[in-house]
Amino acid sequence: MAQTEAASPQTARDDRFGSGRPFSLGVEEELSLVDPVTGEQVNAADAVLERIGAVDGTVERELHACQVELITDVCRTVGEAVDGLRSLRRAVVSTGAGLLGSGTHPSAPEGAAEITDKERYERIRDLLGDAVVTPVNGLHVHVGMPDAETAIAAFNGLRRHLPLLQALGANAPFRHGRDTGLASAREVTMRGWPRSGVPRAMRDFDDFCETSALLVRAAGVPDYTWFWWKLRPHPRLGTVEIRALDTQASLDDFAALVALVHCLVRRAADGDDGEGDPPPELLDEGVFRAARFGVDALLPDGDGRLRPVRALVDEQLRALAPFARELDCAEPLDGLRRLIEHGGGAGRQRAVHAIGGMGALLRETTALTALGAPPV
Repeated sequence: MAQTEAASPQTARDDRFGSGRPFSLGVEEELSLVDPVTGEQVNAADAVLERIGAVDGTVERELHACQVELITDVCRTVGEAVDGLRSLRRAVVSTGAGLLGSGTHPSAPEGAAEITDKERYERIRDLLGDAVVTPVNGLHVHVGMPDAETAIAAFNGLRRHLPLLQALGANAPFRHGRDTGLASAREVTMRGWPRSGVPRAMRDFDDFCETSALLVRAAGVPDYTWFWWKLRPHPRLGTVEIRALDTQASLDDFAALVALVHCLVRRAADGDDGEGDPPPELLDEGVFRAARFGVDALLPDGDGRLRPVRALVDEQLRALAPFARELDCAEPLDGLRRLIEHGGGAGRQRAVHAIGGMGALLRETTALTALGAPPV
C-alpha cells in the first residue's frame, strides 16, 4: 500500500485515531496496466508515472511494474469516493495506457510481470519468493475511526462479514489464460502469502499492539504494514482497513461494495453487530466458499448452517438502512441487488468470455474500466 511504504519501525501505538472526521472514507484501488486496445498486460508503471499530470488524489507504483494504485483523497461519502476514483482512472488513461479492473489479469502468462524497482517491493519478493509471481489487484477501503477502542470494536465486528464481502467482491475467475473454476483466483493466490488471512479478534488496542510487536519480531519485518490481513486496524492512518475485496471494473459495483463496507463499519463501531465471535476455522471455510462460488455461494452462519449470499444481502440491506441514510449511501448500497443479478464481477467476466472468448473479455473489461462501455 503506497500510503504506508515509508513506515518506520515505530510501534502501532503511534496512532492517529481521532485526527480526522469520524467515519470518513479513503479508497485504494490496484489495477492492471494494459494495452488500451487489446487489454494485454504491459509493464508500464514507470512510463505512466512519468507522463501523468497533477491529480486530485495519488497514483503510485505497486509491487509489479504492470500495476498502478489509485488512492483517493479523504472523502465524506461514497459518492465522493466514486468521483475521485473516476477522475484518477481518467488521468491514467490520458497517458495512453489502458486499465483493467480484475483481481487477476485474465490472460497474462505466469512470470510475465516484473517486480517494481523499489526497496520495499524487492524485499517482499525476497521474503515471499514465487508466491508473488502472479500480480493480484485488491480494493482497499479505509474508514476513519474516532479513537483506538472504537477501531478495535469495528475490527472485531467486521470479521464475521468477511466471507460475505469476499463473495460480493469476487472478480477474478480467470488466471494465466484459463478459467480457474473460482470466482476469485486472487484469494487463492493470496493464500500463498504469509499474514494474509483473517486475524483473531482483539481484546483491546493494547492487545493489537502487543500482537503486532510479537509478529513483527517473528516475521523479521519492519512493522504491521507488512501484515496483509483481509482486515486490519491502521493506527498510522487512524482507520480500519478492509482488504478482502477484489478490484472492480464497474464503478457501479465499486460504489455498492464501498457503501456496504461503510455501513458495516459504522454499525460495528457501535458494538451492535450480531452475536458471538466466529472461530477462525469457520471464517476460513466461509472465505474459501466465497472465493470459490462468489455471489452463488452458500456461506456458514455462526452455527455452521449454510445460507445463500442473496438471503444474507437482503438481511443486511434491511438492517443497515438507518446507517445508509446517516452516511448518505442508500442508493449505492441498493446497487448490491444489481451486482448479484449480473453475477458479480466474476459472472460478468464469464458471460463476456462465453460469447467472445478471451480477446473479447480483455477488450470489454478494459473499456468498462476506462468508462468507455456500459456494464454487460
